[in-house]
Amino acid sequence: MLRKIEESSSSIHNKKFLLAILILLVTLIWGYAWVLMKASLAFMGPFTFSALRFSTGTVTMFVILFVLKLGLPPKDQWKHLAVIGLLQTTVVFLFVMYGLKFVDAGKSSVLLYSMPIWSSLLASIFLSEKIPKVKGIGLALGMTGLLTILGWDVIVQQDLTVLAGELLIILAAVSWGISNVYYRKKLKNVTNLQVSAYQMLFGSLGLIIAALITEWGDAVHLTTESLYYVLFTGVLASALCFTLWFVILNSIDMVTATLSTLLVPVFGMIFGAVLLNEKLGINVILGSAMILTGIAVSQLYKRKTSPS
Repeated sequence: MLRKIEESSSSIHNKKFLLAILILLVTLIWGYAWVLMKASLAFMGPFTFSALRFSTGTVTMFVILFVLKLGLPPKDQWKHLAVIGLLQTTVVFLFVMYGLKFVDAGKSSVLLYSMPIWSSLLASIFLSEKIPKVKGIGLALGMTGLLTILGWDVIVQQDLTVLAGELLIILAAVSWGISNVYYRKKLKNVTNLQVSAYQMLFGSLGLIIAALITEWGDAVHLTTESLYYVLFTGVLASALCFTLWFVILNSIDMVTATLSTLLVPVFGMIFGAVLLNEKLGINVILGSAMILTGIAVSQLYKRKTSPS
């Protein structure tokens, strides 16, 4: 009996460790991807890049589905997959990539990762997920950290194009939050790999249409560098990370998952400063510390309330 308890405890510990590794991997890749997304604008239009990126990701996902011999998702789930693809891929990356024309990569990642507040609020309304007091404090710390990094851009006068870009990225964050909740509420009998592949397929179709309508005839410079941007963001940041994100959502509650992704803007800021020479001020350092503290508070609460 004691041996079974020890094996069960070890299994739980191993699962927590694996989830922590998955979250760190996803956030690192997504943080670095912001630098590549910004840099890609020197080679092609924002919608063209997104269309190429997610088309590449879609092909990668369907190769995986073929190798693993996973069939089609249930027909009654296709409409839900299409909605998720529209919300999480088409809308999010149309708004983000256009906003990146006017906003730094690091700051853009901060704005998009206001997503946790929208996900958590929507989950509490539509999924009846309660936000415990301690986790609420952790979430508040994380969001305060984001606002500290963002600075006073939203309340002081500045270039209207920059404000418009920031607004688009915030709207993208809201769309992502809606997608997370819709996924939890509507998707049934569909594997994580199928969700990732088919939502990306539908989302890519939307991006292709947008690129054809708005950027037809615009120059596209395909070089070794630009192809690297497309392949890294398509295969790793899209196909791999979106799949892992759905696995994470299925394994832990919405608040903890979304709070953990606040690491992405921290990495986005660091990569932006190192690789793009974007300014890394004291507000970024303080904000990052708040974000990490918020994540620690959330995880501490979970450990304290876990059965011994």
